[in-house]
Amino acid sequence: MYLLRLAFASLANRRFTALLTVCAIGLSICLLLAVERVRTEARASFANTISGTDLVVGARSGSINLLLYSVFRIGNATNNIRWESFEHFQAHPQVKWAIPLSLGDSHRGYRVLGTSPAYFTHYRYGRRQALAFSAGRPFADDPFDVVLGAEVAQALNYSPGTEIVLAHGVADISLVRHDDKPFRVVGILAPTGTPVDRTLHISLAGMEALHIDWRNGMPARGAARVSADEARAMALQPEAITAFLLGLKSRIATFAVQREINDYRAEPLLAILPGVALQELWGLMSTAERALLIVSMFVVLTGLVGMLTAILASLNERRREMAILRSVGARPAHVFGLLILEAGGIAAVGILLGVALLYLGIVLGRGWVQARYGLFLPLGLPSAHELTILAGIYAAAVTMGAAPAWRAYRQSLADGLSIRL
Repeated sequence: MYLLRLAFASLANRRFTALLTVCAIGLSICLLLAVERVRTEARASFANTISGTDLVVGARSGSINLLLYSVFRIGNATNNIRWESFEHFQAHPQVKWAIPLSLGDSHRGYRVLGTSPAYFTHYRYGRRQALAFSAGRPFADDPFDVVLGAEVAQALNYSPGTEIVLAHGVADISLVRHDDKPFRVVGILAPTGTPVDRTLHISLAGMEALHIDWRNGMPARGAARVSADEARAMALQPEAITAFLLGLKSRIATFAVQREINDYRAEPLLAILPGVALQELWGLMSTAERALLIVSMFVVLTGLVGMLTAILASLNERRREMAILRSVGARPAHVFGLLILEAGGIAAVGILLGVALLYLGIVLGRGWVQARYGLFLPLGLPSAHELTILAGIYAAAVTMGAAPAWRAYRQSLADGLSIRL
């Protein structure tokens, strides 16, 4: 207890240097914990980009490629699926719901997705959260209704009632636009932090209406051109789609239905479990994930080295203090313990400061982070993994503090008594 009071008094006497060291350690620990928590939640959020969907079905290719274009709107399908195949599995006795997906066009760099009203009813993300509207409604009978993702509406400053023109293809700048068939914004989805935010949603009839008068990849000219009003009067039904999502009545039937789809004789199809494919895709990014964690660990190490430097630098100024302690009866072990307590105290206060800064940051920014990036940052107690990291940092700080403590232990009496006034 005496050594503890002495260590506290010694740090108070050097409070400015000690405070700077505590702040450096606190900030580095806050960064490390923030990176670790964001990494953990980003992995959970990534795995929940799509939830509640049992199977994703597309043309036969690779599972990651199918996941990228059907869920993340990245890349293109190797082939389309016939509409009859979708109807066949939609009517399957084990299928509860089915969502068709048709990709192909874009608007100012954002992908356009053709789908059905079932998309807004059954699509889930995160922890089985349903899609919600911040304004407007889903598309209805008019094939030229469009529903915007939150990021699209915010970035392009669109609102319900705005007329927009879609472009052919997925390039940021397209030379071929569907000027004769403008769409009207009827709804804007609430932010999800998923690719839904970066997507324009139209009906399958709308996707067909865009290309009804196209031949060989080019729009028709003159009398062969079909106007928007003429397209509205037609019974538009797709001949092919890009992919579709399935929700089953029983999870037990997942593998049986998957095998049936993969063995479908009418055309080559691939059915994947989205959770498994998401984990495979995350595994491809594990190197960057580990690199980020290593960088954060080096930041913490820099803070601890700063603490070691401060203590070592103060030893020359404290030689008389150590000599006086020895002269009044302090044993070498007491001097050693004093330096260890100082290092441990600085590290402990730095850890507490880092944790406090982390929770302050979560309280102030969790709403913005969730709305902007779809990451839910919990305000719970530190996890077992985080406590293990903090314990390791504290042990490393005490171990590093042993170096100046050992030096003071060996040289305090000789150095102190040899000082000339």
